[in-house]
Amino acid sequence: MQTPDDMEPPKVDLYHEKQVKELCALHALNNLFQDKKAFSKKDLDEICLNLSPECFINPHRSLLGFGNYDVNVLMAAVQTKDCETIWFDKRKDIRCLSPDNIFGFILNTPSDYKWGFFHLPFKRKHWISFRKIGDAYYNLDSKLESPELIGDNNLLLDYLQSELHEGDKELLLVVSEDIANSGLWKHAYNNLENGQLNSVHKTEANDNEVSNGKENSTSKPVLQSIDDL
Repeated sequence: MQTPDDMEPPKVDLYHEKQVKELCALHALNNLFQDKKAFSKKDLDEICLNLSPECFINPHRSLLGFGNYDVNVLMAAVQTKDCETIWFDKRKDIRCLSPDNIFGFILNTPSDYKWGFFHLPFKRKHWISFRKIGDAYYNLDSKLESPELIGDNNLLLDYLQSELHEGDKELLLVVSEDIANSGLWKHAYNNLENGQLNSVHKTEANDNEVSNGKENSTSKPVLQSIDDL
């Protein structure tokens, strides 16, 4: 298996937005869909208002309206692209996922809060998108100077697994509506014994099994903070 150091960077055209203010959710979405016009701050602000139209202080963004959008805004935004978000239960083996059937990944990770050059003593959340472009996956973190090459499916899963083992991080899967409904974003396995995944042969996906346990296809945004995931 090749490592990123062994691989020659493929010549692909990558779109990469860099961090501005508290707009990491906007950057993560545009980087995920590889389109600077996929969403604007105005689009996400409108989603915030639609989610809580009667709230004087909107709970889905920062108090001053500079960004810092929560998970509900991302979920609703993704749905406008005929996709769904699925929360991955990080207690499970990440190799139950089928990356070829997943459009992209969004990682939510704690981030230091700074005011100018000063670090304040509390954390906020940062959104990072990952996407396969050409033959390889890339880390499209808006805090990077440029996209970071990860590699093939196995290297991606290893990378995400290591990230989930570090601190309070959560992983969202972005899939098409058809994949969300069929459950094909994960392999047809349901038992983990002695490190061996036992195949369960099925001809049809059961909607109840798709939404069973901690992994839920988000057909409608659930009004909850990412901290509640």
